[in-house]
Amino acid sequence: MQLRLIKDRTLTCEVHDGSPSAPHIRHARTVDEGGRGLFISAQLSEDWGVRYTSDTGGKTVWTEQPLPAQTPETEIASHGAA
Repeated sequence: MQLRLIKDRTLTCEVHDGSPSAPHIRHARTVDEGGRGLFISAQLSEDWGVRYTSDTGGKTVWTEQPLPAQTPETEIASHGAA
């Protein structure tokens, strides 16, 4: 499994695994130990999808979240400058 985060105009999160099986959104019950990841990701993201890779036979599930607008003040604060 691989995780990749890409910060551009949006925040893209990609998770790659070697399984060719198609992901599907589940509505997990309280007692279920799994099945919440894609549901939560789809709820929190602006867009999401799946790319299948022929070289590894796996897939990459991706989500995109909007980033807050950066003003000069927030850029300075996020870089630790005073």
